[in-house]
Amino acid sequence: MNGQAAPAWDDVRLFLAIAEQGSIGKAAKALGMAQPTVSRRLAEIEASYGFPLFRRTPSGVSLTSRAERLVAPAKRMAEWAAEVARAIDDPNAGPRGVVRITAPPGVAMDFLAPFAGWLRQKRPGIALDVLSTVGVLDLSRGEADLALRAVSTTRGDLVRVAVLEQDVAFFASADYAARLPKGYGYADVDFVGWAPPYEMLPPNPQLAKLVPGFAPVFTSDSFLVQQAAAEAGAGAIPLPRTGHRFSRPSTMVELSLDLGPYAKTSTMLVAARSALEIPRVRVVADLLRKEFAHAQALVKRPRGKV
Repeated sequence: MNGQAAPAWDDVRLFLAIAEQGSIGKAAKALGMAQPTVSRRLAEIEASYGFPLFRRTPSGVSLTSRAERLVAPAKRMAEWAAEVARAIDDPNAGPRGVVRITAPPGVAMDFLAPFAGWLRQKRPGIALDVLSTVGVLDLSRGEADLALRAVSTTRGDLVRVAVLEQDVAFFASADYAARLPKGYGYADVDFVGWAPPYEMLPPNPQLAKLVPGFAPVFTSDSFLVQQAAAEAGAGAIPLPRTGHRFSRPSTMVELSLDLGPYAKTSTMLVAARSALEIPRVRVVADLLRKEFAHAQALVKRPRGKV
């Protein structure tokens, strides 16, 4: 293109279809076009751009390194095209479509799942796609629209929209807590933690510093399984002491253990600036920011320290 005219949406749409389908034939079917037509149009687009977009392989096509940089903005362009179409069809309609949010499993279950039920009543045109993972998805590449993270990431196009700071404590079932000796300490408590390959996630490293020879009595690669084990009396698990308005009642009780420098945690709402320009993403981000502020203002309510 040599810095000339902006790319036409039809060209970007064809490129995105091939990138997502992984083959020209599948892209042609998705677009409702003949395969020779798609091949010809792709050749014209590559000639116009001045560089190849795909490498042809026996099994289909793969993106060139330069084309990989185009995928995220192409997806944003597709989203804006959909917004334009919706505005034309119904100028009075509010934001509609899917908003993808990535969050750790515990946050996804405890906060985002009930938030989705509330959102459905407030904004029925918006659907949530929650990606529950301990991994960090690339927001700049469009792998998700919003992220709830324990670590702030503001490099490049990313911005921190809101932050929720909470106190953390160890919780266990009431039966387990009742079996602990009077004046118990870390050495007297069994702990639930992460199994490989996530053994370096909290609380494992922190407990290793607090407890000589630390070894959890129960591990899992799923936080939800860990929580279920703690509720069943397997041991103690770290949880926030501050709730939110979607919090469900819990039968677990707080243990009297001093976490020292590890007694605080932060959950951050992160987004790409370009994503926040999309109306439905902006709406969800604003609602989440209000929920963060509401949770931050709540009085800490320990679940019964023993």
